Amino acid sequence: MDKIRVLVVDDSLSVRKKLVDALNAAPELVVVGEADNGKTAIELCIQLRPDVITLDMMLPVMTGLAATEYIMAHCPTPILVVSASTNRGELFRTYEALAAGALDVLEKPRGDEVEDAWEQKLVSRVKLIARIRVITHLRAKLSSPPRDPRTPVEAVARAWASGCAVIAMGASTGGPAAILEILSSLPASFPLPILVVLHIGEAFATALADWLDGLCAMSVSYAKDGEPLPASGRGRVILAPPDRHLVLQAGRLRLTEAPERHSCRPSVDELFESIARDLGARGAGCLLTGMGKDGAAGLLAIRRAGGATIAQDEKTSVVFGMPREAILLGAAERVLSIRDITLEIRALAAGALGGTR
Repeated sequence: MDKIRVLVVDDSLSVRKKLVDALNAAPELVVVGEADNGKTAIELCIQLRPDVITLDMMLPVMTGLAATEYIMAHCPTPILVVSASTNRGELFRTYEALAAGALDVLEKPRGDEVEDAWEQKLVSRVKLIARIRVITHLRAKLSSPPRDPRTPVEAVARAWASGCAVIAMGASTGGPAAILEILSSLPASFPLPILVVLHIGEAFATALADWLDGLCAMSVSYAKDGEPLPASGRGRVILAPPDRHLVLQAGRLRLTEAPERHSCRPSVDELFESIARDLGARGAGCLLTGMGKDGAAGLLAIRRAGGATIAQDEKTSVVFGMPREAILLGAAERVLSIRDITLEIRALAAGALGGTR
């Protein structure tokens, strides 16, 4: 069996050596090249055609973000961002890289980890993303207009009947780009609250709401424990904060430290199931690209309660894992492309407004 070929990119010689040693120690992996700047990373990617790239964001000559955008546009390759960047500006670059097609992000070793724990995590992530078939990812498409501004008649009719009160959204691998594409297409006047759970490492989640808020017309913020769910007509995007489950209880948002589900906290299932319990047919769930099965059971709970349920289709998913599990369970009423999901969400909002008149 051929080994997974890895290109390591980091401007720190000591960090690069740690990465190379850890990767070469795994029998399934081999490091085929090293680069200390973004320009060389692009050149080696074109020359060597690696299976995976580990990429720092803060690089000389050309940044990791610029390198990501070029690579995903011209020689698409699975990219694992390996970064120690935790200030707001540097985190924004990481989010931009994920939106540009990088698949995952891993914090650099701090030096206080249990022996070999970080190395094992690195190897596991590289092996995982090596299995993902990436596609050409042009940033321009993120700002392109929806294909058709009209809303599906069937969805509007369903939304009128249910009086949709909230849209809950969950995603994992590939999620930043999918969430950004949906949210950036919605107007500031969008009337429904949108609750979002995204799987991302805790160290990298702290500024995600601020990043989205700067790119979307709707207000985006992290949930606060005990705040009421905004009423219809007062749309906001509310994200689960790092390492807390976000649930709806008696019309209020609650943040809990309940055990992880599917090794995740926050968990999409926790949010979706609470929506089903609290709102019944007035809740809607949307499960986007991601690895694993978090969200599938919760989406089924929403459907059984009479709410609208949507899963992203295989063609537009970076990883058709979570949506696939939901489809296999019979949880998804509609299986749609990312563009058609935007139209469906607009339809639900139009129906909700009609139902409140």
